[in-house]
Amino acid sequence: MDSAIRNKATLLLVDDEAANLRLLQQTLQQDYQLVFAKNGAQALQLAASIKPALILLDIMMPDMTGIEVCQRLKQQPETQPIPVIFVTALDAEHDEASGFAAGCVDYITKPVSKAVVQARVKTHLSLVNADELRRSRLQIIQRLGKAAEFKDNETGMHVVRMSHYSRVLGLAYGLCEAQADDLLLAAPMHDVGKIGIPDSIMLKPGKLTDDEFSIMKQHPQIGADILGDADSDLLQLARSVALSHHEKWDGSGYPAGLAGEDIPLEGRIVAVADVFDALTSKRPYKEAWSVADTLAFMHDQKGKHFEPLLVDLLQQNLDQILAIKQRWTD
Repeated sequence: MDSAIRNKATLLLVDDEAANLRLLQQTLQQDYQLVFAKNGAQALQLAASIKPALILLDIMMPDMTGIEVCQRLKQQPETQPIPVIFVTALDAEHDEASGFAAGCVDYITKPVSKAVVQARVKTHLSLVNADELRRSRLQIIQRLGKAAEFKDNETGMHVVRMSHYSRVLGLAYGLCEAQADDLLLAAPMHDVGKIGIPDSIMLKPGKLTDDEFSIMKQHPQIGADILGDADSDLLQLARSVALSHHEKWDGSGYPAGLAGEDIPLEGRIVAVADVFDALTSKRPYKEAWSVADTLAFMHDQKGKHFEPLLVDLLQQNLDQILAIKQRWTD
């Protein structure tokens, strides 16, 4: 198989009528690698073995209908993500409802229009590619987060906990679910810049000197430089978190000395989540603070280190926060 064929997306075309398969073949063969099945059982076997990018599936077939095939595809983890487009003569509203309930993403009615088939396939493959790109970017973020853990006294569970705290606080502040989920994914990047801090400083068991702390204070900017000016919304959010999570509400933080709402909301949220978990966790250089002592400290820092509203929201959502802490213990 030559490289041009290998680089084409693979489509599985399923229809018990050879004439219908030939028409789809003529419509799609120039742009895609095509595999054919004439019944439901064959379709299920091929879908599991070749993992096509998309399936065009007839509904009215003997032995096993397209609806049944789609249901079985969606029940198996290996084939569940594959988008299914029904190609069918059925057009009643209840027939469409049954198909969408089974898990299909679209309908194309027979007799098919070549332009419609080409456009629908291209659209849904674009959505698949967008999902894959987001997954790839997320994997990059997660692996960078793991790399940062090797340079820190913090544990991987700290990163997990503070990320979930950030999501809880984001929702309480008014973020929608999607925004809060993005913050959950971006928060682990808050200390990625520590990759660039010398081990002699990162792993020092005692208090840092003024010169050493000046070097440590470079890690937000280093993190922002590592994440760069990506076009991904998620990476942009992660960059903002890395750069701004040590800013303080009263302007005394670093690296830019931002104050109040000039600090990005994601940085203000992560600051509260990060400090709460750091104080309530045992480290080689300190014992864990009690929750009561930690909350007392954070209330004392309202309007200084932390946005006052976020400290209040932490208190109001303490049951959720403590449940997260219990679930992901060190």
